Amino acid sequence: MKQITIVEADRAGLAADITEALAAANVNIDSIDAESVGSAMIAVLTVDKYDEALRALAAKGFQAFSEEVIVIQVEDRPGELARIMRRFKDANINLRSIRPIRRSGTKSFVALGTERTKEAMELVKDVMVS
Repeated sequence: MKQITIVEADRAGLAADITEALAAANVNIDSIDAESVGSAMIAVLTVDKYDEALRALAAKGFQAFSEEVIVIQVEDRPGELARIMRRFKDANINLRSIRPIRRSGTKSFVALGTERTKEAMELVKDVMVS
């Protein structure tokens, strides 16, 4: 799975500009998380058409990048994510992003981004969603 990250100076209407650019390109947003951090806004999206989304965002002047993420499924109870995070710590693999993407009954689905994707996939192959 891929996700798109946009980092821009925070301003009124920024979310509207991003979503309108994608709508105009007929790109459907599957998920979006946006946070203000100081004077910046960081938005992380999953969409149905990544290439089109990146082109549409670039055409509007947004600095956006895409990265491959691993989706895992864990039990939806305290300590389960910590158990998986310990694997990354023990293997000395840094995580760039951790995003819960869905809770379904007794399961949670979480997207993980790292610079060492192949090694990370091996660490979580027992809980990875194919």
